[in-house]
Amino acid sequence: MKIAVIGAGSWGTAIAGMLGETHEVCLWVRNQELLKNLQMNYTNDCYLPGVKLPESVKFTHDLGESIESAAIILLVTPSHTVREMAANLSQYIKCSKTILVSAAKGLEFGSYKRMSEIIKEEIPIIAERVVVMSGPNHAEEVGRRYPTATVVASHNEDVAAYVQAALMTSFFRAYTNSDVIGVELCGALKNIIALGAGIADGLGFGDNTKAALMTRGLAEICRLGTAMNANTHTFAGLAGIGDLIATCTSKHSRNRWAGMLLAQGKTAEDIQTQTHMVVEGFRSTYAGYHLSQIMNVEMPITSAIYRVVYKNSSPRDEVLDLMNRSRTDEIGY
Repeated sequence: MKIAVIGAGSWGTAIAGMLGETHEVCLWVRNQELLKNLQMNYTNDCYLPGVKLPESVKFTHDLGESIESAAIILLVTPSHTVREMAANLSQYIKCSKTILVSAAKGLEFGSYKRMSEIIKEEIPIIAERVVVMSGPNHAEEVGRRYPTATVVASHNEDVAAYVQAALMTSFFRAYTNSDVIGVELCGALKNIIALGAGIADGLGFGDNTKAALMTRGLAEICRLGTAMNANTHTFAGLAGIGDLIATCTSKHSRNRWAGMLLAQGKTAEDIQTQTHMVVEGFRSTYAGYHLSQIMNVEMPITSAIYRVVYKNSSPRDEVLDLMNRSRTDEIGY
């Protein structure tokens, strides 16, 4: 089958390379200079250095050309560009049988909507064939063919199974899940906890600190998810604890790296200028905090990181405040 991958960042490049071994793949590239480099060398030195793509992968800057006759479209752009890209894609998607897979992790700034909600609004013709993909999937490792597992979620079980089959390789395993809300919330909110993990590392704390942070962080993500009708089992799976472990501990994690710089007194603006890749955790912190206020769900770790990022609060003071909160029960709250 033909698969279109929209977005030539690290994750889009890794997916295109992986699927290019078994499918006809066209990778849409926004940047013209990057496009020329990919066409000449089959490498993305800007976003995924050291990884050679199969010569079967095609590259284009023409959005219509990229998705022409594609059975599956993978949207792999930063979360803040998803609405714009979906609106652009709607001009070319005329077949209701087209499947669109969202591989972006985040919540929309201002509306706090999930990526699948945005896509369905912008491309209503395929509303019943939208799938979300999430899990512990560092592009650097998928690009190098390290064994990896992911989750594909859709309300349509047949569509999810179809995408699952298309993604499966000898080193990449996909599981299906019908809990779209839970999978998307996990993908967005774990970035907040990863900022916290980086802060803990930057302050020189140890494994006890990080383990507590990750566990209690997952608990508050699960509380919000439950309030939004997600399945609690999702948070114990690959999209939940799996992605949380990878993002909070990996050397590849941009959010953990950003948290370490926050601990040094850097601002979010300073940090974002130091990388050409998007630090999704900053936007997720804003959205997650305000969503918790709307849903009346207490999320103390998220609130603390929100104050660090957006209110210039001291990371060390926030840690002390978290440790001195009133006593509570672990399971009940």
